[in-house]
Amino acid sequence: MAIYRIFPENDTFIFTENITGNAGLDEINEIGGYPVAGVGQASRIILKVKTQDIQSTINTKVGANLFTASLHLSLASAYELPQAYTLYSYPLYDSYTPGVGKYGDVPVDNSGVAWSFPTGYVNADSTKWSTPVYDTVAGVTGAYGPVGSLGYGGGGAWYTGSAGLNLESSKLYNVGDDHDVDINITNAVTLHYSESINNNGYIVKLQDSLEFSTSSYTRLKYYSNDTNTIYPPYVEFKWDDSSYSTGSLSLLNTDESFINITNNKGKYVDEGKQRFRLKARPKYPTRTFTTGSSYTTNYALPTASYWGIRDEFTEEMIIPFDTSFTKISCDATGPFFDIYMDALQPERHYRVLIKTELNGTNTVVDNNISFKVVRNG
Repeated sequence: MAIYRIFPENDTFIFTENITGNAGLDEINEIGGYPVAGVGQASRIILKVKTQDIQSTINTKVGANLFTASLHLSLASAYELPQAYTLYSYPLYDSYTPGVGKYGDVPVDNSGVAWSFPTGYVNADSTKWSTPVYDTVAGVTGAYGPVGSLGYGGGGAWYTGSAGLNLESSKLYNVGDDHDVDINITNAVTLHYSESINNNGYIVKLQDSLEFSTSSYTRLKYYSNDTNTIYPPYVEFKWDDSSYSTGSLSLLNTDESFINITNNKGKYVDEGKQRFRLKARPKYPTRTFTTGSSYTTNYALPTASYWGIRDEFTEEMIIPFDTSFTKISCDATGPFFDIYMDALQPERHYRVLIKTELNGTNTVVDNNISFKVVRNG
């Protein structure tokens, strides 16, 4: 499998409604720009994945392959979305303390990161978000969050570039789009991997023109790492590790075909990599005079063949077909692909789908190939 996911060690959001308030254990994170009593407010998400997880993924899985890394957040609800809006992500300049609060806590929880205080609020002398030093020699730049309509200081401090790499990541969303967050953060992950910049996490925010708005009420709520659902945030690595050599196998070229997994155990623990071997043959083999059975002959799938994974109960595509990163490989034994089981949510049932071009027709094959991932221990 050329798709692997790592999950945050912590996440939260910061908000101007209370510049000392912490939401480190909230089940929902929020990005927004909206008025309260006529005063413009803003909220931003921050999260962190471990440097060790990034390095382990690249060293032991990606290897020398080129890769992309993207930040994913699953939308829970949204209010008053504009026709189009842009989300931005940056690597954080300052470290922060996650905290154990929730949005709306009474009394307000000051145990961790807040709009004005990255490590929590104790008193007026508590550490504030820093203003990064511009270093033109090292190629490091920085930004300090806009102060907003109430003179709020803070909102995070982040890199916009370092070592000649642009660290501003963005994605434009339109009305008809899937509004889950999917932002390419490859440059930031690359520098965190090499430890060229400190890995203090990432911040995700709305475009400046929508934050602190007094005329619109844009709020996007996403499931957090503390959710009880199957939709926690994650960083997804993609790379092409496919290989294709048919050996003496014939190419399957009939649209009436049988494709199945020959080594599906049905249940796997959430660790390690599983290689799935495919059996592919015509549904109605050509009649020939032979001493063996035509039904035991395996065929190679065309190069334009891909695998995907769907949740058995929600019927959502957990891993969609991808012409670059979910290619089906082939060797002299037959077609195959790999799945990292620890990149899937445990205690769920999944169905494998195959998409291929047979006899000039694009076909999605669903032969009830399913398995369950269980938690180890």
